[in-house]
Amino acid sequence: MLLRKRLDPAILNLPVEKMRVGYYADQDLSRAQQVLLREDRHPRVLMVVYQRQAVVVGGTDEAIAILKLCSGHPGEGGDWVEGWEQLRVQSLYDGERATPYEPVMTIEGDYALFAQLETDFLGVLARRTRVATNTAAVVEAAGGKPVLFFPARFDHHLVQTGDGYAAYISGALGVGTDAQGAWWGRPGLATVPASLIACYGGDTVRAALQFEAHLEPEVDLIVSVDFDNDCVGAALAVARRMERRLWGVRLGTDETMVDRSLLEQMGQFKPTGVNPQLVRNVRQALDEAGFAFIRIVVAGDFSPKRIRAFEQAGVPVDAYAVGRSLLRGRLAYYADIVEVDGAPCARAGVHYEPNDRLSVVE
Repeated sequence: MLLRKRLDPAILNLPVEKMRVGYYADQDLSRAQQVLLREDRHPRVLMVVYQRQAVVVGGTDEAIAILKLCSGHPGEGGDWVEGWEQLRVQSLYDGERATPYEPVMTIEGDYALFAQLETDFLGVLARRTRVATNTAAVVEAAGGKPVLFFPARFDHHLVQTGDGYAAYISGALGVGTDAQGAWWGRPGLATVPASLIACYGGDTVRAALQFEAHLEPEVDLIVSVDFDNDCVGAALAVARRMERRLWGVRLGTDETMVDRSLLEQMGQFKPTGVNPQLVRNVRQALDEAGFAFIRIVVAGDFSPKRIRAFEQAGVPVDAYAVGRSLLRGRLAYYADIVEVDGAPCARAGVHYEPNDRLSVVE
């Protein structure tokens, strides 16, 4: 989802003072800035920022916010000399696709104004681009069906907000936490969890009813139905009590378990975890009982390959809740100076090709 509007830096809650002084910077970069300032050397450079894979770009708004709010250096009297107005930054937008080695951003200006920020802006670009690229692959594999972004429990809580936005610009339609939807105004989805079912003695229906009693009417209700390893039975029981209030049931059978509904069907397929036959069994049971309107959400370690296999087989899934696969992989950004004071000057092996897709950042 390409948004031609950049995030307001104020909503990102950056640790501005610490970034300004290089607290998060690799120390070689922070000390390089100090050398330039002490030597009163102010080279005007052109820096190009790129990576080496085909990606969906994420993190540009954060990188720009870092430059807007944190570029500069201490003046002679100790006051902060603002840097942003002295820089010229061009960038792709979050959600755009980039090819290997294609410049994603360029920064032009006095290097002493932003040397200490390179670690910070490369880091957010790498993280958010990885999440955006992974999410886009899942969304494409799902063929238009909703993808729910649910990896919060697999990583540190402080990455949730930016990761949720990266998923949003890549096509995810729902998130699991309020933090993940904060930058685009979407609350986390409400699913009756196994832990609450356990608190009601393993009674899925009772837990669902109590959960719904305290849930805002406009919030879609999804109930996990794998607590007793009987997805068909639990789905029917919940549907009969909640009817139209129930938006969907969530199948999250553990990868080492075989659901009860499959015991007499085994022999021609892998029966463990959330598999195509389990989904078909639940769909058939709901339809025959008059609950065709209730959706089926599958959860677990759903990679693009696994989702494509489900879609190609015509498995009646309505939405995919995807977790840790969205955080996997390696992706690095690089920043190289290619010009100094108007003359070409780059380390060996770096070849700069201007990118006319970049937009000037105001």
